[in-house]
Amino acid sequence: MSMKKTLSLAAAGAACIALPMTTAPAAFASSGTTNLTANLTQLNQSGASGKVMASLTGNQLQITITSQGMSANLPHAQHIHIGGMNTCPTANQKGKGTDGHLRTTDAADQYGAVKVSLTTSGDTSAKSALAVTRFPVGNATYKATITLSADDAAQVREGHGVIVRHGIDYNKNGKYDGAGKSDLDPALPEEATDPAVCGVLNVSQMNTVPKGGVNTGYASTTDSTNSVAIGGGAAAIALGAAGVVLMRRRKQSNV
Repeated sequence: MSMKKTLSLAAAGAACIALPMTTAPAAFASSGTTNLTANLTQLNQSGASGKVMASLTGNQLQITITSQGMSANLPHAQHIHIGGMNTCPTANQKGKGTDGHLRTTDAADQYGAVKVSLTTSGDTSAKSALAVTRFPVGNATYKATITLSADDAAQVREGHGVIVRHGIDYNKNGKYDGAGKSDLDPALPEEATDPAVCGVLNVSQMNTVPKGGVNTGYASTTDSTNSVAIGGGAAAIALGAAGVVLMRRRKQSNV
């Protein structure tokens, strides 16, 4: 067997083995669903934290928020902010509030403006940003399906969204009060609207929500494109191996 034929056959086998690496990303992109996660970390020394899991299909956002350490028995306004630097303030960042507390507007350039109000019922636009009677109380788990505008959906799909939850009972008396006034509505105390936790909505590497996992409030799906990519990868590797065997047999026959 000539050296030219040997090299050609070996190259064909190598190309087949490399094939899955070029086709898998296309399968991922064609799924039509973008999964997102966010880790909520404390602001204003709230001691709170949380986790966000979301799935965006078209303009439909399915979202679950779990949290710990939020002020008990008090409503917590929560929103998707868009349009800033797509970052959260640092845990110890100070602001212009009472005792140097970070107010919502103090970090607006970092996480952007309110675009989606994550209410428990009714309107979810920015108009409901302070609808305190329609937000979850304490550490209650939040689950909802929300229709986003086309622009907001496009931003969230690219990972350009930030979750902020508000409300801190600084004096631990079981209610929102205190001397400071809210920078969003002077009729409200600062405690009601100061940010407690923040997290950037990052695009997850998982293409589907796994079956048998944590109940996030939305259905699990089976992604056939991943199966096709894996199957195609196995077939390509087998084809490459067959090319190597054939090359060896031809070489032996020429000895």
